[in-house]
Amino acid sequence: MAAASSRLDTAIAELRDLVAFDTTSRNSNLPLIDHVEAKLAALGAVCERIPNADGTKANLHARFGPAVDGGVILSGHTDVVPVDGQPWSTDPWSLTEKDGLLYGRGTCDMKGFSACILALAPAFAAAELKKPVHIALSYDEEVGCLGAPALIDRIMEGPVKPAIVVVGEPTDMKVVTAHKGLFSLTVKLRGREAHSSLVKDGACAVTHAVPLMQYLVDAAEKMEAAAPADSPFNPPYGTLTIGQMQGGTALNILALEAEFASLMRPAPWDDVKAIEKGLRERAAAIEAKMREGAPEARIEIKVRSDVPAFAPEVDGAAERLARQLTGDNSTRVVSYGTEAGQFQAAGLSVVVCGPGSISQAHQPDEFVAIDQLDQCCVFMEKLVRVLEG
Repeated sequence: MAAASSRLDTAIAELRDLVAFDTTSRNSNLPLIDHVEAKLAALGAVCERIPNADGTKANLHARFGPAVDGGVILSGHTDVVPVDGQPWSTDPWSLTEKDGLLYGRGTCDMKGFSACILALAPAFAAAELKKPVHIALSYDEEVGCLGAPALIDRIMEGPVKPAIVVVGEPTDMKVVTAHKGLFSLTVKLRGREAHSSLVKDGACAVTHAVPLMQYLVDAAEKMEAAAPADSPFNPPYGTLTIGQMQGGTALNILALEAEFASLMRPAPWDDVKAIEKGLRERAAAIEAKMREGAPEARIEIKVRSDVPAFAPEVDGAAERLARQLTGDNSTRVVSYGTEAGQFQAAGLSVVVCGPGSISQAHQPDEFVAIDQLDQCCVFMEKLVRVLEG
């Protein structure tokens, strides 16, 4: 019991250190990466950074145990969402304990999981592991899971290939086996201004944006109709919305520019690429029509985020392991997204399971319960024994 208490105290101390780093996605995460890498390397972990293009951010991959295939990845992201304009009653960058809860930005999403990893790192280092434990920390998850692809590629290209991934997003330490994806894009149209009575002398960007938006509205209806009767999601179908639109100068001027943005949360059975392909085909036809009155007209479609859905696995190895470690036998899916689908697309068996509740994520006065950290530490202590064989 004393050892368990010590482990929990260490996790809280580690969380205090992690929260103090302002890793809002607009900032560099390198100070936090420096801190974590130094701790893991001092314990003998094999560490590698995978930087972004300009070197201002980095993923971190670390490994304890033998250089053999078949290990387990503990996956987390280092960035957090902004606190701007939120009515915090505590300092978001200083861990505050009250009534069994630990307040601070990222406590639940998802530095609590990383703190438990650091608390158990000495145990990983000291154990006679038969299979390795990998630690994978990414950047820019909160702005579209941008860092994970390079991290995953580097791990899978390396000499030691893991088999199972535990993504430690907040699930109340319950086992989550599927979630929707995230796909967003912007469409920009540029035509030519002219008097509204002389429609052949220009190209109205707003008018030509309408059929493209209608295509997406129709696609959303088809996604709803395609949902199977036994869909576990809420709502049961993938969703597609147009959340932003703007354009035009005046009612009696053919609009020079128009722009709109669409967000899709596809279920695992939705074909996102087919929808994108159809949109681009329609855009090409509309662009040709616009150029009849404005040869310089153009339509630009830019994908902002493309995070695959996380599909349930039949008798998945990750699910079996997580249920063994937690004792949780219920079935859960969620509608929010994580990096799980990206790991799954690389051929790995994945489960989402971590401390804290998603209802606290992104909120002012974000917190994680101390009991949740305790459960996570127990989870990792059991994982050590499993990997010892």
